[in-house]
Amino acid sequence: MTVLVLDNPGLIANAAMAAGFTAATYDAGTRRPHRMKFHYGFNKHSLDKDDIAFLQQHAAYLKEHPSVSVRIHGHSDNFGSEDYNQFLSRLRANAVARSLIQEGVEESRILMRHWGSARPLATPEDRAANRRVELEYMDMDVAQAL
Repeated sequence: MTVLVLDNPGLIANAAMAAGFTAATYDAGTRRPHRMKFHYGFNKHSLDKDDIAFLQQHAAYLKEHPSVSVRIHGHSDNFGSEDYNQFLSRLRANAVARSLIQEGVEESRILMRHWGSARPLATPEDRAANRRVELEYMDMDVAQAL
């Protein structure tokens, strides 16, 4: 068996163009953004500029894929009462949902859960890692079942 290895970028580009590939047909924006967790400072629920930029990428992905919905999980650390932690995790999830809706994602495609301090990412003593929002993608069949 003979294997041909093309390690010449020029040859590969010419072969791709001969096969009909153009840069306009390749849309890198259709891939799901890799960042799925957003962390917060102590007692904070607002998003910073970097978080908003990533959420805009998530919104673009969701608008391009109408059969996908997103579940937003709000979390807090274990400092303070659990009632307040539930409230704070709800504020965090709502901030992310509002950002997605402002970017054009339909509200019906967004599900929210707020966990308070019940589901720590790290040890309960690692409070900074536990103050977060996580995004979970699912197809519409799963979302409707929930």
